[in-house]
Amino acid sequence: MSASSPPESSGAPASVLVVDDEEDLRGLLTFNLRQAGFHVDAVETGGDALAAAARTRPSVVVLDLMLPDISGTEVCRKLRADAELADAAILMLTARGDEYDRVLGFEVGADDYVVKPFSVRELVMRVRGLATRAQERRRARGAGDEGKRLAWRGLSIDPVRHRVTADGVELVLRPLEYKLLAVFVEHPGRVLSRTDLLQEVWGVSPDTNTRTVDTHVRRLRERLGAYSEAIETVHGFGYRLRELP
Repeated sequence: MSASSPPESSGAPASVLVVDDEEDLRGLLTFNLRQAGFHVDAVETGGDALAAAARTRPSVVVLDLMLPDISGTEVCRKLRADAELADAAILMLTARGDEYDRVLGFEVGADDYVVKPFSVRELVMRVRGLATRAQERRRARGAGDEGKRLAWRGLSIDPVRHRVTADGVELVLRPLEYKLLAVFVEHPGRVLSRTDLLQEVWGVSPDTNTRTVDTHVRRLRERLGAYSEAIETVHGFGYRLRELP
């Protein structure tokens, strides 16, 4: 597989489901994602999205927030509640850029978001990174326990099965949250800039201007509970995993 090809499973291109009620935008995204090597299905309503997702089990869902029947957030909730679709990565599209919409999307299970109008090139790069992590997650579900662990105090990461425990209790992390934590634990004490994290976790170019990293770090801290202090903000530089005393 070339560096520019989408992730594959059993030789098949990764599947992307585009959900948007704007016909021109659906066509634009479908064309560009197919040009990038993905298998693409496109629908215009939330109901059609749920039916198509159940049928095709996409690696990535590109989901508009505003749909004519049910909201994108409700579609996201339903996808996350389906065990067969829980590993699909969800990239939310929104015409509004306020914090409330972004946080609501992440709370119902979205992995990333872009605000309209957006760069199609950047969206394709984000889909590529999400597809890679979704397929890694699916492979990890069936992997055996090889005994390898990354650890920080009471946090333990199984890099083979993509599982995280805190004092022996398994944490429920989204794929990007898991990847973020793994990157921090792999580089204890090292300051990682937003650019570093965009490249390591999202797989997007360093010139991408986004605050998505900050939102994901905040959500990861919330999920870590008693270990939320593990990730330290280094003002003006980025983030790092605190060094053990």
